[in-house]
Amino acid sequence: MRFLFVGDSMTIGRSGDFTWRYRMWQHLEATLGDGGYTITGPRTGLYDAEASGPLSHAYGDPAFPAPARRHLAGWGEGWLHMAPVIAEAVTATRADVLLVSLGLIDLGFYTDSGQTAANAREFVTAARAANPRIRLVLLPVIPNVRAESDAPFADECDRFNILLAEAVADLDSPSSPVLLASHPAGYDIRTDTYDGTHPGPTGEHKLAAAFADAMHRTWGVGGPYAGALAAA
Repeated sequence: MRFLFVGDSMTIGRSGDFTWRYRMWQHLEATLGDGGYTITGPRTGLYDAEASGPLSHAYGDPAFPAPARRHLAGWGEGWLHMAPVIAEAVTATRADVLLVSLGLIDLGFYTDSGQTAANAREFVTAARAANPRIRLVLLPVIPNVRAESDAPFADECDRFNILLAEAVADLDSPSSPVLLASHPAGYDIRTDTYDGTHPGPTGEHKLAAAFADAMHRTWGVGGPYAGALAAA
């Protein structure tokens, strides 16, 4: 089973982060190890704020294996940016499962909730064009600091999550299932992020758990997330 992480700044991470991708790798090793999975993707780097680009490879754990660092995530990239490139990425990587965390950057800078949802649907269609049996797990927009102080933005986040749930219901199929992951349990932007948006160690665990538990509960893939929901 070949997994491809797709996301924005919360997924790529910045220099020094462990990333939720790292936490998921640990989970996959524990539940699907011995050749039962592969992590794939065209990129491996972290965002380097000082260099203003995904140029860093200074992960929080230097022992994070190079093959497991692969992904399709970018700082400042959303559904708008990933929909046009996902078919090529799926073809090139032969991905079987997409774990997708997108939407916040779209709503914050590029598109309203309706257009963001339309781009999400386009993304799924394009992924299926490359692999008609692709599986997808989509994470809704999760709590963030801007939504606490900007009521119209909070409303757009809520509306997008409703539209995303509708898209999942419409697009789910036996041959190419689409799951909507639950909001990360107990997620608190004051303790689970380092700036109100980007996950710190506990937030990384909770994001990984949202994906892992959705796959285990619905598809029987892996097992319940057992990573420590505490600072590394």
